[in-house]
Amino acid sequence: MNSTPVRPIRVAIVEDNPLFLDLVATSLESVGGFEIVSTAKSATEARSVLADAEIDVAVLDIDLPDGNGVGLGVWLSSKFPRPGILLLSATDMLELFLGLPEETRAGWSYLAKSSSTDFGVLTRTIAATARGRSIIDPSLVDRSRAMPGGRVSRLTKRQFEVLRAVARGLNNQAIADEFGFSLKTVVAHLTAIYATLQVPEGSNPRVHAVLEFLQETDRAS
Repeated sequence: MNSTPVRPIRVAIVEDNPLFLDLVATSLESVGGFEIVSTAKSATEARSVLADAEIDVAVLDIDLPDGNGVGLGVWLSSKFPRPGILLLSATDMLELFLGLPEETRAGWSYLAKSSSTDFGVLTRTIAATARGRSIIDPSLVDRSRAMPGGRVSRLTKRQFEVLRAVARGLNNQAIADEFGFSLKTVVAHLTAIYATLQVPEGSNPRVHAVLEFLQETDRAS
């Protein structure tokens, strides 16, 4: 029986450093499963080349010479049917990402450029973002601590660790493998986490939980 071929993830890259842009594009194409639809070196060029492009994920440098990737991502999200947005930054600008309205940044992800050179991290993040998930740089998430007074601070230590793993982009099987849980135990932890966070009915509970995690934690140095 013939199986339907899996379509590659269509990616656009906007990055003003030509060497870094070429590194990311070449590396994605070399691992397979990704198609570089277009590239641009500025926000202005991106608005032109992406006007009619069909993409699954836009990889955007936050700091562009004529604007920033956040504004460009908002424009893309308003113009097209919810493309995934992956922001890259050379410095810790997660607060800029967190300043976006929750309904805007659902389905957006964030990586430091230093992490994006780990192409295992980069490809996993792009693939998850293409599926509508919100992934945050593991190096930042791993330093996160719950701030007192919020719902995240009410989680047990183990529930917090599981939610932090979700924010790193791990799926249920990967969480089970990391903690030595059964899948049933992972689901039980997630159910308890969603209840404590009072995830509203009808929302994507995983995305909502990650966004609340980001709002109610700080990143200890």
